[in-house]
Amino acid sequence: MDSRVSVISIIIKDEEAAVTVNELLHEFRNYIVGRMGIPYRQREVSIISVVLDAPGDVTSSLSGKLGMLKGVSAKTLTAKL
Repeated sequence: MDSRVSVISIIIKDEEAAVTVNELLHEFRNYIVGRMGIPYRQREVSIISVVLDAPGDVTSSLSGKLGMLKGVSAKTLTAKL
């Protein structure tokens, strides 16, 4: 299956969910090109951008698992290459 470049944007509103988010990112580490995390303390959220180079089903799987977590929102943007 062809690999595609995607960005998953994650907003964590529930601080306890951060542990599970990091476990999932570790699980998919072989596909992660890079990540950037920003704690936005004034709004009590954390924002993470994750760049992947992965088949579409892998990217969808990670995004779906993240989106199912309580207190976590995840959206994916895939490049048209």
